[in-house]
Amino acid sequence: MPSAAPSQRLPARSCRARTAFSVAAVLLVCPAFAQDGRALVKEKPKAAANKTPEKVAVDKPPDADASRFCANAAPSIAEARIAWQTRQLSELDAQVKQRLADLEKAEASVKEWVAKRDTSLKAASDDLVAIYAKMQPETAATQIAAMDDQMAAAILGKLKPGAAGAILNEMEADRASKLAVVLAGTASGEKKS
Repeated sequence: MPSAAPSQRLPARSCRARTAFSVAAVLLVCPAFAQDGRALVKEKPKAAANKTPEKVAVDKPPDADASRFCANAAPSIAEARIAWQTRQLSELDAQVKQRLADLEKAEASVKEWVAKRDTSLKAASDDLVAIYAKMQPETAATQIAAMDDQMAAAILGKLKPGAAGAILNEMEADRASKLAVVLAGTASGEKKS
């Protein structure tokens, strides 16, 4: 093999020398590269890994990030909770107001019924009731069955229970039951739901 000219050997040797010098410099500067042959990766500080647990807790507690997050989120969570509770209270308030309105309607209905009953009881004077009390039940039943419901119920309401029962017994079943309903206070137009 012919040997290369001395002028050509110098550049090849100088390239090799430069490369060797560069590798030596890298190995001296970066010992991690020399140990496992990989490029140097920024290492995380190993100081925390070598510390004892007491020192770690003193420097930075493990849940510091969670505590900071909770501290930052607490005001918005409290606002959301207050908004939810306010909504719930508003809904309950509306339900209570509706229930009160329903109860006021029922109270008005009862007062109206009591007023009607009192009016009809007053319409049947004591003298008229005394007359029907002395009549035979068959005759009284015929006459009371021909009256309007309120007047008939008023007279039957003022009679003694035995006399009223005897009169109702002599009436047709439909008319007697209708008058009994009026006496009980739930006339057909005022049935409660």
